[in-house]
Amino acid sequence: QVQLVESGGGLVPAGGSLRLSCAASGRTARSNAMGWFRQAPRKEREFVARISWSGLTTIYADSVKGRFTISRDNAKNTVYLQMNNLKPEDTAVYYCNAEPTRDGLPGDYWGQGTQVTVSS
Repeated sequence: QVQLVESGGGLVPAGGSLRLSCAASGRTARSNAMGWFRQAPRKEREFVARISWSGLTTIYADSVKGRFTISRDNAKNTVYLQMNNLKPEDTAVYYCNAEPTRDGLPGDYWGQGTQVTVSS
């Protein structure tokens, strides 16, 4: 089992920034690739970003490239998502995910989600 707890969501104006955090614990949390997904109202959950266990390899959805940065601190078992130049279409519940594939498919473990709302 891997436990994931997200934090850092909130309400920001368009063009603003937020940093999400995901604290991981449990089985081999430190050695997992980690990722972020999001789900907007009435839409399917979609891939946002992935980071390898070492932190050396990152993958992003086209919609967030150049604006979002995923990173991790393995000493703290924490993964971050720095979101800059936020747009209203980034409004969604953001979920941390353990062991997503390189193709952007989710792994089995999810956090509870954190709401991000971007006002226009």
